[in-house]
Amino acid sequence: MTDAPIWVIDDDRSIRWVLERALQGAGFRVEAFTDADGILDRLAAATGEERPAAILTDIRMPGLDGLGLLGRIGERWPNLPVIIMTAHSDLDSAVSAYEGGAFEYLPKPFDVDEAVELVQRAAAVGEESAETGEVPGPLPEIIGEAPAMQEVYRAIGRLSRSHITVLINGESGTGKELVAHALHRHSPRADHPFIALNMAAIPRDLLESELFGHERGAFTGAQSARAGRFEQADGGTLFLDEIGDMPSELQTRLLRVLADGEFYRVGGRDPRRVDVRIIAATHQNLEQLVAEGRFREDLFHRLNVIRVHLPSLRERREDIPLLVRHFLDRAAAELEVEPKRAAPETEAWLAGLPWPGNVRQLENTCRWLTVMSPGQVIQVEDLPRELRQESPAATTAEDGAEWTERLASWAAQRLSRGDEGILTEAEADLERVLIRAALAHTAGRRQEAARLLGWGRNTLTRKIRDLGMTEADTD
Repeated sequence: MTDAPIWVIDDDRSIRWVLERALQGAGFRVEAFTDADGILDRLAAATGEERPAAILTDIRMPGLDGLGLLGRIGERWPNLPVIIMTAHSDLDSAVSAYEGGAFEYLPKPFDVDEAVELVQRAAAVGEESAETGEVPGPLPEIIGEAPAMQEVYRAIGRLSRSHITVLINGESGTGKELVAHALHRHSPRADHPFIALNMAAIPRDLLESELFGHERGAFTGAQSARAGRFEQADGGTLFLDEIGDMPSELQTRLLRVLADGEFYRVGGRDPRRVDVRIIAATHQNLEQLVAEGRFREDLFHRLNVIRVHLPSLRERREDIPLLVRHFLDRAAAELEVEPKRAAPETEAWLAGLPWPGNVRQLENTCRWLTVMSPGQVIQVEDLPRELRQESPAATTAEDGAEWTERLASWAAQRLSRGDEGILTEAEADLERVLIRAALAHTAGRRQEAARLLGWGRNTLTRKIRDLGMTEADTD
């Protein structure tokens, strides 16, 4: 939450000045605007760290007013928290603001410390979703043809008519939320809300309010009642990401909701009932957390009704070329540039890397390459330095076995198509890959590359010529 960007919109110079100083003192980056005109264009153009974690806006301003801005933001960025500032006599507008989806309202004159605390709560919720930008169109189906992914597809298919609780486990960056979206889209609840909450992204003292909501006056800064994620997801699906990070006291409350569908808002006296399907996800070993006393065993069994394991990218290397093409196309569309493609030897190099960050790391690499690669065809030497230095040849013996299995699969596929001369083709491709790898490893020094390959320099030069590799390929 530190250094999160906050936008303040008010035509009153003194209000802007006070909020700027107070929020900057709390560690936020603040941009102030005199009116709402142009804000939507700024939001659409903002990327990454430029996007606000929360917006504070006055209601009454020249041009587009605060409620109009709130409605437009709600259509395109529904997860972006908007705090409405209003005079004491303008409570009707505050009610309209909540109906329009405002995170909270800040009555004028306000206490500066309460204003900062309110923004901190909003930013804690909004900082993660601020990176997602506009509401996307229909979510893309999960990409992958590897046997390990077929198991995931089968699980989604078997659960398509079910309301049952699902636990997704897999390493960070494997796409657990994408699978949760797919489970929701292919369920009877598809026409109802899909609400996500990352346990690791929300400060511990705000989690209870985020999950269960709060009543007016429940704590400092709770100026009005607010529905939590359970109520927002009523009739639909609530995705609890990184469930292993849930505090023990909240585990008890979650267990009761799973048991009878009832809960109390923070500060509330009346029970509330919801009909929500729970999908939970974690990269941790929950059984181990149970054994260590850090996760309730009864809650674990409530969540672990159906478990879906999401494979790491190392377990589905054959999907990497397909994913590379997809992510390069997506990055080009986002940046409105011509899509680039990876040379076959580059795809082979990428397929041999360990990818500790999994699909997320690969996607970010493709974004980097779309911007930084000098040509339309991405060569091994165009890769980030850390990926060029991490030679696929340095992977484990198990990875080597996977490589030979992939080669066997490729050969069987080509032979089944009636292709001939596949050994010559494979030898040429293999030599190209190894030559590029050796030259990348030695920063283009041919004498050293030839020695690593077990050739003389003249042999390497001849091979480069015979294989039709250009100077640009081998620089």
